[in-house]
Amino acid sequence: MLDLELLRSFVSVVETGGFTRAAERVHRTQSTVSQQIKRLEDDIGRPLLNRTGKQVVPTEDGERLLSYARRLLSLAEEACDVLARPTNEGAVRLGIPADFAAYRLTKLPASFSRSRPNLRLDVRADQSVYLRRDLERGDLDLALIKRDAGEKGGIAVWPERLHWVTSRAHPAHVKADSVPLIFFPTGCLYRTRAIHALESAGRGWHMAYTSSSLAGIQAAVAAGMGLSILSEMAIQGDPRVLTAKDGFAPIDKNEVALMASPDASPATLRLADRLAEFCNTMQAKAA
Repeated sequence: MLDLELLRSFVSVVETGGFTRAAERVHRTQSTVSQQIKRLEDDIGRPLLNRTGKQVVPTEDGERLLSYARRLLSLAEEACDVLARPTNEGAVRLGIPADFAAYRLTKLPASFSRSRPNLRLDVRADQSVYLRRDLERGDLDLALIKRDAGEKGGIAVWPERLHWVTSRAHPAHVKADSVPLIFFPTGCLYRTRAIHALESAGRGWHMAYTSSSLAGIQAAVAAGMGLSILSEMAIQGDPRVLTAKDGFAPIDKNEVALMASPDASPATLRLADRLAEFCNTMQAKAA
């Protein structure tokens, strides 16, 4: 019989690409996870992972096992959830960035909520700086946050693709002495990134448009009021994407992290698994 704990560690190593982040996800030490993978390989009698430096990828047998492992874990979790589910499951408070809320992540929470009628799901879209603050002080149970690449902590982490954008029809301000910027209010990570990049390049800047609405920022960019930095998923219409040739260096040190409170409930962790699967799918499509 396959040990579910060993399968859980195996799936986590494959999805995170290494033992360190897999250990954080399953709340074990790195050496324990390594021993679990060795036990699983011994049980099956075949190597399941190729280790090349820091990168870990499944072997052909590992790829075959992966889909079965995910199905077994999902079925086991479903059985436990059904048997342990109280009449009232309480609430899960989820925080997500505005661009995720607006374009990609509306169906998943709705589907999760319908599948658990005794659970109240509270979803809030906000800037990552506030989502992180509220998660740390216990006002959120689970959050997707944007942060500097390489920070520690989190159930799962994905690189974020960012682009400088401006209006295709009105790009004259690209070479202006003072670059007009369009961003969320102070605290926005993209805003900080843009200011630092421009000042490092010796260029002036000013805030031409500030909005707490992603739709407002997109509209201001389309109208030609200035430049902004948007994630790939938030780029709408046909803006002009600026590159190093235009004098705007790539913004490539951002990531999205899925983080849960230390005392996360089983329902919260179940939603975390669904969110991780969603983000893994997005990354695969973008690759």
